[in-house]
Amino acid sequence: MKQFVLSSIKDARNGVLDVVERTTLDCISYAPLRQRSPWNLLTGDIVQNNVCVIGDALHPMTPDLGQGGCSALEDSVVLARCLAEALLTKNGKDDEYCEKTKMGLQKFSKERRWRSFSLISAAYLVGLVQESDGVVINFLKKKFMSRLSVGIVMRMSDFDCGKLLIVS
Repeated sequence: MKQFVLSSIKDARNGVLDVVERTTLDCISYAPLRQRSPWNLLTGDIVQNNVCVIGDALHPMTPDLGQGGCSALEDSVVLARCLAEALLTKNGKDDEYCEKTKMGLQKFSKERRWRSFSLISAAYLVGLVQESDGVVINFLKKKFMSRLSVGIVMRMSDFDCGKLLIVS
């Protein structure tokens, strides 16, 4: 494992190589990056009964945009808001807790579907271009990629989760 890591970063600065060389094997972990097709989000359902998928399970993506942790936090705020709105609705029946929870989860699913789709798609496209090689791709990377990447990241980071309900 250590040799694999060292061969992968052979062109890194000496400080980086030194850190890896001094790291013991029990401190090195390996997990392949996973990519979910964004089309699954558009056609599938992330909610079943009172169970919902959020965070990396909802939008696994490569680290090309640096938005994984941010989008997981967005999920938690939007989920809290949707559940609070659903559970605080007054309809006179206390035994409909499960139905209200389902409604809140369905609302969360609708609100996060396109956001998650765009995050996964953008990360995939940026990663594809960064990993691609060739004369044309290298020219495009040098001339346009930095501006394009910054624009995508800025658009992705500008998301309003809505206002949380405050109950006193």
